[in-house]
Amino acid sequence: MNPDFIIIGGGVIGLSSALELARHSASVTVLERGAAGAEASWAGGGILSPLLPWNYPEAVSSLCDLGVQLYPQWSADLMSISGIDPEFLASGMLALPPMDEVVAESWCVQHGWRHAYEAAQQRIPGLTQDSRALWLPDVAQVRNPRLVQALRVAAQDAGVKLQEGVEVTHVALAEPARIDYLDTTQGKQQASAYIITAGAWSQSILGEIAPHWPIKPMRGQMLLFKAAPELLPHIVYRQGIYLIPRRDGHILAGSTIEDVGFDKSTTEAARQMLYSTATDIFPALRSLPVVRHWSGLRPGSPDNIPTIGRHPLVENLYANTGHFRYGVTMAPASAQILANLIAGRPQVLDIAPYRWAET
Repeated sequence: MNPDFIIIGGGVIGLSSALELARHSASVTVLERGAAGAEASWAGGGILSPLLPWNYPEAVSSLCDLGVQLYPQWSADLMSISGIDPEFLASGMLALPPMDEVVAESWCVQHGWRHAYEAAQQRIPGLTQDSRALWLPDVAQVRNPRLVQALRVAAQDAGVKLQEGVEVTHVALAEPARIDYLDTTQGKQQASAYIITAGAWSQSILGEIAPHWPIKPMRGQMLLFKAAPELLPHIVYRQGIYLIPRRDGHILAGSTIEDVGFDKSTTEAARQMLYSTATDIFPALRSLPVVRHWSGLRPGSPDNIPTIGRHPLVENLYANTGHFRYGVTMAPASAQILANLIAGRPQVLDIAPYRWAET
């Protein structure tokens, strides 16, 4: 029998969507051209917040806030089912200047975010700057590779059929308003409905079904330092660059935003920039080894606002994609919104900003 849904793309958004639908008794198959969760889902830093949320539209903040509310229980459930700890940790974030303090203060008050201004070195000894900085104690993180591993196990435990190494080569329309089947590298596949969650590859897979969809790859490069646990106690942010301390002592430094198409290579220029900035923020990193340098392709979208909804013309095609920098943060909320939309259940926030626009 054909499944209720075929989901195209097995990253954090595809797997979380599949899990949410399966929990509501749907039969779901996920097609992933490579290994599940091995693209942008694996490559990101895992900060569960827009970096400086007051710099983003309300549609981004609202979806991220809902995701953050869901994360403690969601990650605990994933760990209980899979036995894999996603390492959800409310580590807090210290935002260093420059920033617009008036705008930041107003946003935090309006959205109920706990915050305080402190001398930077009082919060984190060893920082170069000792200027006035904004402390956000509730900003949390997860460890992306462990999150996608846990999601993979949990989805399969819920009955989701995951097919890795299967690429969609053609989307066949029976008539202008309906998908008939998918051609794949493993033959024809059919379902009652289809969901595109392929991140940066979403538009290229659909082709003329979504010819003007403004989702494109945006490369981000990261460095990984090996340090002793608790050397850096909190996330630090300064002018687009962040440091993320993991429980085991690794410290991530990221990230670039590069419009270079589907080129996933790393560059010496980015390595030098990230190293120079990271060590300027926290000089103790100069004595530590860089153990990895990698890149990923984010699904870039206008204003970081994803598409979550039904295609405006093709009645059995849905999208949950285009989350740009915040797919991990938005994942549980986006999956919930999509499942509610499909089932006609009430939504907990206004979903109009995520509607699939006319193509």
